[in-house]
Amino acid sequence: MGAPERAAADERWCEKVTVEFRNTGGSPARSGTVTFATHIIGGLGIDWATIESTEPLPAPIDAGAARTKTYTVCVDAWRVPLGMHVETRDVTAVLK
Repeated sequence: MGAPERAAADERWCEKVTVEFRNTGGSPARSGTVTFATHIIGGLGIDWATIESTEPLPAPIDAGAARTKTYTVCVDAWRVPLGMHVETRDVTAVLK
């Protein structure tokens, strides 16, 4: 998995996260999940909470191949008052 690339979305409680998935195994990845750890950051830079969400892997991914997908990752709007924002810092994937 490549490092996540973050970009602003239309709402302060969302962001676009682009991730490259590379199958280094000897057989195709037919399914899986991607887990995003999105941090809620206050106006002074304080990390108030981390919210996890999951999405399906962009499968299938053939052996030795890579796929890139952009996800719109959001938390509940009420969690991000004015002056705060989100940062999706950690992304993990489980391929099956």
